[in-house]
Amino acid sequence: MTPTPILAKEETLDPSFVPPRLVRRDEEFAVLGRRYREALPKGLAYHLLLTGGIGSGKTALARRFSAEIERAGRLGEFPVKTTYINCWRRASDRTVMLDLLRSVDVSLPDRGYSLSEMLDVYEQGIRRHPAHRLVVLDEASALVRQGTKLVYLLTRSREVELGAISLMLIAAEDLLPYLDAASRSSFGVTHRLALAPYDRAALTEILESRASLALRRGSFDRDVLEQIARIAAPNGDARFALEILANAARAADDAGAESITAEHVRRAKGSILPTVTEAQLEALSTNELGVLLALARTLKGKGSSVASQRLRANHAALLEELGASAMSRTTFWRTLKELERDGLVTLEAGATGESSLVAADEMPASFLATLLEERIGQAPGGKG
Repeated sequence: MTPTPILAKEETLDPSFVPPRLVRRDEEFAVLGRRYREALPKGLAYHLLLTGGIGSGKTALARRFSAEIERAGRLGEFPVKTTYINCWRRASDRTVMLDLLRSVDVSLPDRGYSLSEMLDVYEQGIRRHPAHRLVVLDEASALVRQGTKLVYLLTRSREVELGAISLMLIAAEDLLPYLDAASRSSFGVTHRLALAPYDRAALTEILESRASLALRRGSFDRDVLEQIARIAAPNGDARFALEILANAARAADDAGAESITAEHVRRAKGSILPTVTEAQLEALSTNELGVLLALARTLKGKGSSVASQRLRANHAALLEELGASAMSRTTFWRTLKELERDGLVTLEAGATGESSLVAADEMPASFLATLLEERIGQAPGGKG
């Protein structure tokens, strides 16, 4: 009997999916609502620059807000209509303008019209469908760095007789240095919103929310989600965390496993962003090779980390197996810190009075153990 797949709704882990609930962005959502609801009922445009690193939730926030404000109905005299355009695929004024025209039910050939002529047609479409227009330009760096004229024209929509159009620019960087002075003046201090990177707790919460949508019930536990959050936390990148989760679920499905384990997560991380190389292992000292092998063997089960006290005991057993001399506590700890410095292990403080936790998430522990056993069996060397 074929087991039910773990990855039941893969689309809910895709970057384009907008979840029904935005985790840890309630405050920013409220700020957007307050600012636009203050301006639009008065017939005023409100322009905003939304920035944040990769995987900080910019697109999800903007799309969730756009849907919400449009669903709310009329604000003042007119309803709100939103148009979302990803400028990575529409990286010129003309291609963006074609999408804007489609939003007012106008279709023009890709060629044959100047930008000013397209704006005239857009104005006619707006007059046929009067509304507050919120235009969201995502990945706007691709457009702005080319010296766009469209940002100026849209932020001066009343002056060029386009009506009240509000513009939201989304980018991973501050776009103001690349805008002309007139366009820049529309994005003052209160017209910017910067999203901070997600911390580890937020990433865990995001993973819990998405896993409940995407994965079969009972196919994952919190330890696995916390492991993924630990891997993604240095950059606060929720996209990377969700990609690891999806790949770990695929790895578990491919193995015919009933649930996702720490080894599946390590396999997913190694396949997406491999960071351990043969050259790195060749450069390790005999002490580092031994400690790393003891760690890999310990983690070959389901654990995502191990207490340093237990690891030291396992390492002592390994040295005895190899007929080598015991290592002092000081040397063992110094060796762990060297491995951490090289990015091969992660060290975290344990609970009060307990030893530290040691993890290695860069590749499957079983594969790492095989590589290390071969190297130690050949002639461990490298730096002294």
